[in-house]
Amino acid sequence: MVDITRVSKAINAPLNYVYNWCTDFSEDDPKITGSRSQRKILQKTSKQVVYAQLYEGADGKPKVAVDIVTLNPSKKTWHLDYFGEEDDETGDYKLTSVGKNKTKLDMVFKERWKNISTVPTKEEQVEQTSRIWDKYIAALEREYNSS
Repeated sequence: MVDITRVSKAINAPLNYVYNWCTDFSEDDPKITGSRSQRKILQKTSKQVVYAQLYEGADGKPKVAVDIVTLNPSKKTWHLDYFGEEDDETGDYKLTSVGKNKTKLDMVFKERWKNISTVPTKEEQVEQTSRIWDKYIAALEREYNSS
């Protein structure tokens, strides 16, 4: 079964700034959201970022995942292919300018759950995605306003 989740966010910063901030992946990114997961960048080019992620699974045990992010700077989009022990996921991110210093972020995720006993509901997935991105956006806007 595939779950499709859609989330949109408004960001108070210009399009190019938002794209550059969102696609400048680092090993410290999980700290922004307070996540205990760990990230190791394996490859980072202008077209693609590949990283491994160590996280706590639904069963409380350590799990690993690999994320492959394909960047499209000219269209201000990026695509995620996530391969994890509990699920596989794709994510499409699209930025649109909606004013001089305002950008809209549209996200669509397709998630295929594997052998886990507790699959989050669609509402829980939307809430979790929204909560995480609220933290990213707060950090992005703080950095933009201080620059």
